[in-house]
Amino acid sequence: MILIADSGSTKTDWCLLDPAGKRDYFVTEGYNPHFSDEQHIIQSIKNNLPVAIERTRIKEVYFYGAGCQDDKIEVMERVLWNVFPGCGRIIAEVDLLAAARGLLGNRPGFAAILGTGTNTCIYDGNRITDNIDSLGFILGDEGSGAAIGKKILSDYLRNKMPESVKALFYNNYQLSPAEIIAQVYGAPMANRFCAGFTRFLKHPEVDSDYCYQLVRNSFTTFFNQLVSCYPAYNRYAFNCVGSVGYHFKPILEEVLNDFRMEPGRILPSLITELVAYHCNPENIYT
Repeated sequence: MILIADSGSTKTDWCLLDPAGKRDYFVTEGYNPHFSDEQHIIQSIKNNLPVAIERTRIKEVYFYGAGCQDDKIEVMERVLWNVFPGCGRIIAEVDLLAAARGLLGNRPGFAAILGTGTNTCIYDGNRITDNIDSLGFILGDEGSGAAIGKKILSDYLRNKMPESVKALFYNNYQLSPAEIIAQVYGAPMANRFCAGFTRFLKHPEVDSDYCYQLVRNSFTTFFNQLVSCYPAYNRYAFNCVGSVGYHFKPILEEVLNDFRMEPGRILPSLITELVAYHCNPENIYT
């Protein structure tokens, strides 16, 4: 049996393929080895796998995850060997490669993630050939849910929201400034905490102009700081996966037009596309 996972910092989409071709999809929390220790990830996966899955019967695992780069690849693979001790093959890769393979298959092009975090790359149809580091939650991740959430929180704390929006925010979350600071600076998974406030902008009573300007400015910064830095970037179509890009697609397409880049596939998730990629016998995983 083969297990495929596409993990961001907020959630992980999984698919179990049995030899007969049956596909079982399920979701767990997200796993980023930069923000969670090994034991937490091990226990979370064990506790959240569907009870029908016998871990010892899993023979191959392909795990694509946020933060799975450099030495963190070894960390994630060690975690997975612990969870699936009978496995014959375990490969951990960065979630950006999942985005490229799911969005583009075997075609070269541009791929991005716009979810809790952001990432971008040029893909040659097999591997990533160019990647400008997003620098993560603290130094970068422009355009992400975490970046948008940070802006919402700073506007709230600095009284830069319209009064109606500030009142609505307080009524929804009942958070004091001290509680917000404690969560952002003292609690684990601060990126997930901040990104969670992005959904506030979809509240029907939120001032539409406030929402529009905040998201548009965030996407514009994303293009200025990352996308437009690739040589000849606008000869590619813009393909991305992630809830932020998908749910704010009309604003994203406006910014694409500003930067003279054609929209490509803009998806909320891509586990089905990733499974199709792995089911293609032409693809070889190294």
